[in-house]
Amino acid sequence: MTSEALRSRPFHQVDVFSDQPYRGNPLAVVVDAEGLSTGTMQHFANWTNLSETTFLLPPTDPLADYKVRIFTGREEFPFAGHPTLGSAHTWLQAGGVPKADGVLVQECGAGLVRVKHDAGRLAFAAPPLTRFGPVDDRIRTQLAAALRLPEEDLLDASWLVNGPTWIGVLLGSAEQVLATEPDFAAMGNLKVGVIGPHQAGAGVDFEVRTFIPGDAMVEDPVTGSFNAGAAQWLIGSGRAPEEYIAAQGTVLGRAGRVHVKAEDGAIWVGGASATCIEGTVLL
Repeated sequence: MTSEALRSRPFHQVDVFSDQPYRGNPLAVVVDAEGLSTGTMQHFANWTNLSETTFLLPPTDPLADYKVRIFTGREEFPFAGHPTLGSAHTWLQAGGVPKADGVLVQECGAGLVRVKHDAGRLAFAAPPLTRFGPVDDRIRTQLAAALRLPEEDLLDASWLVNGPTWIGVLLGSAEQVLATEPDFAAMGNLKVGVIGPHQAGAGVDFEVRTFIPGDAMVEDPVTGSFNAGAAQWLIGSGRAPEEYIAAQGTVLGRAGRVHVKAEDGAIWVGGASATCIEGTVLL
């Protein structure tokens, strides 16, 4: 951490992607981050020990309402989903007023991301995938070993890069997703999300789990960026309807719900957010 002069800054901890507080994915948000160095941001994000911490700043793009920088415990991401919704929720709660009615625009490393209200929830427009397509045979074999599954159980495996370098793996059922016991050593440095369909009448359509070896949390409770990439992949290939709900975090005791909808030429990824801690932090 640098020798910057400490000052009190508004700080929120927000639960994202669940309408049941403390059962989604927590996010730390520093509301006024002007003057903080990248090193200080990274050090603080490591200290919070959460999957992500964000820092709100004035926009540099005239089309944006605010700028956000997103950090895991060890690196900065150009985009991530639950930090986008949690940051938008916090910015609005702190008194932010969007330039356009009904839609706010977030500036981040991946560019401008639109966020809107949808059925009482915030939803972001999924950014385009910068890398998409089947993984090669070597990585497919590595994935099967990492998931402790025979290769034929991997119905498909694709790069889904929209900031984080996700690989999506489609399994045959939600039950298979929930039963997976990954081998993180075999996974290496791959960021892997697995998804499988629920049976009709389950109340949700898909079950999702995401694995990030070496991070503070090797299994993420609820992951907006992966769900955004998976939605483009599955809807685009006809494997998912244009509107569905994915559950995530079940094996961690969470109740994450990701609402996906293809509308107005975009795929919108939404969920509930709730402020759980509000105060100040010295940074």
